[in-house]
Amino acid sequence: QVQLVESGGGWVQAGGSLRLSCAASGRTFSTYARGWFRQAPGKEREFVAAINWSGSSTYYADSVKGRFTISRDNARNTVYLQMNALVPEDTAVYYCAEDRMSRVVAGTCDYWGQGTQVTVSS
Repeated sequence: QVQLVESGGGWVQAGGSLRLSCAASGRTFSTYARGWFRQAPGKEREFVAAINWSGSSTYYADSVKGRFTISRDNARNTVYLQMNALVPEDTAVYYCAEDRMSRVVAGTCDYWGQGTQVTVSS
């Protein structure tokens, strides 16, 4: 069983930055991809970013390209999401997930964290 724990969420003013972390424990698959998703109140969960196991391939939603950067440190079993130039529309609960890349991009992962709240005020 894989446990994913997100941290780093909080409140920030528009234009600010936050860095989210997703630490994995338990039976982790170092060859799996990991992704970030978010769900705003009243909206469906949406894909934000994904990274393959080596960190050589990354994917982003159009809404965050150029502002967010996903990275990973396999020695620490941790994936990060650096979020810059935040806007109020980025307000959501952010979740990380792990699985094969195809399932991460599709949002059909078997392993999910509990989420961390990000609030961006105008």
